[in-house]
Amino acid sequence: MRALLNVVMLALDLYWWVLIASAILSWLIAFNVVNLGNSVVAAIWDFLYRITEPLLRPIRNMLPAMGGIDISPVILLLIIYFIQQIIVLYIYPNVI
Repeated sequence: MRALLNVVMLALDLYWWVLIASAILSWLIAFNVVNLGNSVVAAIWDFLYRITEPLLRPIRNMLPAMGGIDISPVILLLIIYFIQQIIVLYIYPNVI
């Protein structure tokens, strides 16, 4: 059972970094630091968008309009942190 929890924790850690990379790349695209005309950048952006959007979209739908500021990645990062803390503090110690 601990092996399964370790895999879940690893997946959550990996998704954490993918979400941060997606947010940083979206800023770089918004400020024209990188261009989506480059096929490598477009492929990376498409991958990150497809991985993160299914979890970010429901959060965006629940949030009110904030004038162009998207805080859904921050909320998702907090949710991931909360899940990790529940696993570490409550589930992991009780598993033999």
